[in-house]
Amino acid sequence: MVHPAFLNQEVSAIQLGKAAIRYAQRSIDKSYRPDAWFRIDPHVRLLWKPTLHARHIPDADVVVATWWRTAEKIDKYPQSKGRKLYLIQHLETWGDPEDRVIATWRLPLHKIVIARWLREIAERMGEKTTYIPNGLDFNAFGMDVDPIMRDPNHVMMLYHGLEWKGSADGLEALRIAREKVPTLEADLFGTPAAPDGLPSWIRYHRNPPQIMLRQLYNQAAVFLAPSWTEGWGLPPSEAMMCGAALVATDIGGHREYAIHGETALLSPAKEPTLMASNLVSLLQNQEQRIHLARSGNRYIQQFTWDRATDAFESALLADVAS
Repeated sequence: MVHPAFLNQEVSAIQLGKAAIRYAQRSIDKSYRPDAWFRIDPHVRLLWKPTLHARHIPDADVVVATWWRTAEKIDKYPQSKGRKLYLIQHLETWGDPEDRVIATWRLPLHKIVIARWLREIAERMGEKTTYIPNGLDFNAFGMDVDPIMRDPNHVMMLYHGLEWKGSADGLEALRIAREKVPTLEADLFGTPAAPDGLPSWIRYHRNPPQIMLRQLYNQAAVFLAPSWTEGWGLPPSEAMMCGAALVATDIGGHREYAIHGETALLSPAKEPTLMASNLVSLLQNQEQRIHLARSGNRYIQQFTWDRATDAFESALLADVAS
């Protein structure tokens, strides 16, 4: 697994100098490693390199890009670096030149997409892809508390600073819903500082450890997912693994596991009033909430690591053999 210290070369000499200093510092303190938020198997080699220039990349059978900027880089690699794959996890046009992002989808790389809506975009471009849904860690997340045993007015939501994550919409939906269900209480979690002005009935948990996050999911009767776009929304799927009923926006990254009326209640993005209506429906109808929670929990069980890794390994072996 290659971690580049510096990827964007369209910057000033001063920024390049600062990047060089950071590279040296993080080489010493090992802070480039993602161990703080993700357990890395000791068999995986983590390579901390200054850039993704080919001279820094070891020869291999296969090389995989995981972001549009890395796809631009590996497209220029010599054959010695291996067959070239592109793991597409989102339409990554936020804050970046859309024409360059889209251009990477047309590069001569074997494209693997994690969601059907991404496959549909590629098909409209005339590009072939391999569809491999995400794998979920059922050792990390699972249902410990039956939905019928939970406080029926307990809601949970991810809070994120990026606008397209829809957190402002989610907070508005919670406010509207509480006008009709005054006993509603909510737990928010996220990595940034708590948003200003949270009322006393909303608790915020900053960067909770995984074991605590599992406990929070298992306390929630309903999980609220207000994003405007997602490649594949992981927190909603984790909440379903833990037995929470899902109220979400009707976007491609949620439709991988959210089927309206069957495993979730969906509403258009950027419509907090409609999301609040779905939320109130579940808060006031316990039979419906419990049905969706259990149905969603059964449906999400198919997205195992073994299923995902077997499919990914098959794609790698097929490329090496071709």
